[in-house]
Formats: sequence, C-alpha cells, structure tokens
Amino acid sequence: MIRLGDLISRAARHTGSLPSVTCGTRSLTWRQLETRIWRMARALSDLGVATGDRVAYLGVNSHRYFEMYYTPSRIGALAVPLNFRLADAELVQMLGDCTPVVLMADAGHFDRARALQRAVPSIRHLVWADDAPAPQGVPAYDDLVAGDGDDDGADIDARGSRDSDPAILFYTGGTTGRGKGVMLSHANLFVNSSGAVPVYGFRQRETQLLSGPMFHLGSGSRVFSAALLCTHTVIVPRFDAAEAMRAIETHRIATVQLVPTMLAMILDHPDFARFDLSSLRLITYGAAVMPVELLRRALTALPGVNFVQAYGMTETSPVVTVLTSDHHAPDSGKLDTVGLPMPHADLRIVDEDDRDLPTGATGQILTRGPHVMCGYWNQPEATAKALRGGWYHTGDAGWLDTDGFLHIAGRTAEMIVSGGENIYPVEIEHALLAHPGVADAAVIGVADPHWGARVHAVVSPAPGCRVTLDDLAAHCRTVIAGYKCPRGLTVWDGPLPLTNIGKLDKAAIRAAVLAAT
Repeated sequence: MIRLGDLISRAARHTGSLPSVTCGTRSLTWRQLETRIWRMARALSDLGVATGDRVAYLGVNSHRYFEMYYTPSRIGALAVPLNFRLADAELVQMLGDCTPVVLMADAGHFDRARALQRAVPSIRHLVWADDAPAPQGVPAYDDLVAGDGDDDGADIDARGSRDSDPAILFYTGGTTGRGKGVMLSHANLFVNSSGAVPVYGFRQRETQLLSGPMFHLGSGSRVFSAALLCTHTVIVPRFDAAEAMRAIETHRIATVQLVPTMLAMILDHPDFARFDLSSLRLITYGAAVMPVELLRRALTALPGVNFVQAYGMTETSPVVTVLTSDHHAPDSGKLDTVGLPMPHADLRIVDEDDRDLPTGATGQILTRGPHVMCGYWNQPEATAKALRGGWYHTGDAGWLDTDGFLHIAGRTAEMIVSGGENIYPVEIEHALLAHPGVADAAVIGVADPHWGARVHAVVSPAPGCRVTLDDLAAHCRTVIAGYKCPRGLTVWDGPLPLTNIGKLDKAAIRAAVLAAT
C-alpha cells in the first residue's frame, strides 16, 4: 500500500526530533509536522470536506504549503496548488472546474481569495494561512492545528486515499486556451520520488533549499523526496538570488533545485563571491533548456558542486529523463542533451502516425510507465487523446542519439518556456483578439539571453486603429497573468499570412520577425 502521508509518519517515527521544515524563524520537527497534518485533516473534515473533495491553496511558499501537499489525502480529498501569478479570470476558470470546498490563502492573497469565493459557489470556507492575526470570523490555520501532545490520526487513518487514487490536482496551461487539471496519484508521486533518489544522488538527512514556487510540481515534488529521506527543507517564500545564497550560507544547504534563469541570477549577482557556498553538493535543474554556455559558467564558478538535469512535465510526475552528474564535465559531449530515461520510464520517438522513428530522426516524444498521470480532471476526450495507445504524448519534439540520450528539438505544441514558466501562445492570442484595435494576432517565442525565451506578439491592426506594445500589454494583464503578456511587438501591414489549409503560417511569421531583428 502506497500512501504519501505515511512517508511523514515514517519520518516522525524514526527521526521525530530532527528538523523537517524551516521557514523564516519557524522550525518544525518531523513529529510536530506529522501532528499538524493530522490535526488539519481532522479540521478539514469538520469543515465538511469529504472523500473526493478538493482543497485549494493560494499563497507563497511556506511550511503550511508543505503540509498541504499531504493533508487532504489523509481524509481522501485532493490538494489543488494554485498559481498566484495567474489572472483572476484564469483562477476562476480553474476553481470553477475543480469546485473546491475550502480555499486556503495567506495574507498577501486573501483579498483575492475573498473575490474568488464570491465567483465560485463551491468554496464554502476560507482559511487564513498566515502568521498575522486572521480577519474576524475567518478560521486561522494555526488555530485549527493547535493542541497539546502528539497526534497519530488513529481516528481518521482509514479515510485516507492510496495507491492509484488521485492525491493532487495540478493545473497547467492548455493549447486550447482552457487549463487542464492533471490528476496525480499516490503511486505516481511515490515512483517519481523514489526513482529520483539514486539517479540524482540524493542522500539521507541532508538539508535542501526550496525556493522555486510550490504551485509548480518541479519544486513541489521535493516535498515528497524530503519525507522519503528525512531531509531538512529550508523554505523561502519567493526566489531572490541574494536571499537564496544567504540561506545556503546560514543553513549549510547541500542541495538546491533551480531553473536556468535562477542559476543565471545567482552567477550574475554582484555579491556572488561574498557568500560562502561551500556546503553546496548538488544543484538540480530543469523546467527549461539550459544554455550550454551558462552551464559551463556554472561548472567553472562552482567547481565542487555536482549538477543534474531533469526533463519532464506535470503529466509525468514530473521526471522522464535525467542527465546525471557524471555527464556534466565542461568538455562533456552530452551537455546539449537531457539525458537518459528514468529506470521506470519507457520512451519512444514517433512520427505523426505514432510509428517508431530510427535513431537520430526527430519526432514526438512519447513515454509510458507508473509515472504517467491518471488523466485530466473533467476532460475525458483530452485524456484519451494524450494517452492514446497507452503512451503519453508529450507534444515535445526530440531525437535519440546512438547512446540513447534524448535531445530536445523544440515544442510541437508551440509552447514558450520563459524563466521556467510554460506559456501557451493561444492563451495570449485570445487575449489580444479581445482588444478592439486588433484584427488578427499571432504569438511566438523569441530567444532571450536572460529568460530563455520571451513572448512576442504579431498583430494586424483593425482598420483605422493604431496599437502599441504598452497598450496591448496593459490590456492583456486584465485577462491573463503578467508573465504571459507580450514583451515585444511586430505590427503587420495587412492580413497575417495563412497556410494552404487556412491556419496562421507561424513559420512565415517567425521568419519575418527574426529577419527584422
């Protein structure tokens, strides 16, 4: 039987007095953490959360966020981490889809939570998840978990979900403009975490830094490996290069997980040389392609640190392939790859008819195994399409070399990866087309030395209208997240070019934009 919450109980039983989580000035032992999780599970039950219900969380990283990865499944419910960078309209769509009973929010996001509750009738209760005093009439998270002594949850233990039951619901962007709720089970997340330990080179009872946003599984998955290895997790609310380096120095951090943009910010920081980073043993990275020159800089600047790269996505819990530390020498011939498949992950490269392609040929990356999601929440047709033939269709293009290493060739679904965030052009195109001055619009990603890629809009103005980047970006921010808004603009003279089947000719548009820059 696999239950993610049992990892916490095991850690409490064997290392109960050791630190589990530190956030700011607050530090919890494993036994304290287990007690808080059981008490909050009981409190959620008292609030009416039943088997199969959803509990959403809106806020920055914290020890409470860490706990909420485990708590709902203790009574058979699902956790729903929410991306606070999304626009209200996007959050309303997601919450309207998953219909949570409870929404937890910290002080910085509580006004939004109130507005979301008004817009989504299923949200019966708000919970204040912050150190500051709660507003009148609102239950405070810390009051709900208060009490004397330890708690082993014996009275509610039988209610927990397990094995192939969904435990967490992560929302991703969608190529149709509608977000998809990715259902991940206990088994999915356990396989990913346990499989990562030997491949990444994780060690028991080390100290790790969690600085990436916990609403992304890339960061959130470290919550499970931490419990598996009794790792002490130091959490910072948001990534800041100086704060991250200060935390490494203060807490003698051994392991850090970064996206390439974060690594560049650390290396480029004017005080980089002033911090003592000698405790660092391992940096893992992913979520975006690492520029080879940036990686070589990091290997030179941090010569005693091992680097490990992961490739994957939310639907695969999230890791599919790993480029291990032994292939990270500056002169390695594999730095432009994303490594080999995880031991539990099968992988194929196929053509448009799902036929296998030979070594060196580029096609769509498919994977199958116990790491692949249960499916998309309330979207059976999208689930069937993504999992057709028993294989998850990633939408990414790649090829395998003669050693079996995977090379990423691009995004077959045109997704833009900027600063570790996945951005789908269709969402931005829909927003642009809602502007009265825009007759037609296309969005592409263009290379950016800092973010990896940036959003570039190409618009055909409506007759008699004049549009500017500032005007369009301001309009887009009212309906989509700020990081998705255009950072560049090309005003197209006349209708945008179409292919022979009437679709936007993105290849011609991209070529014209690049030729003009």
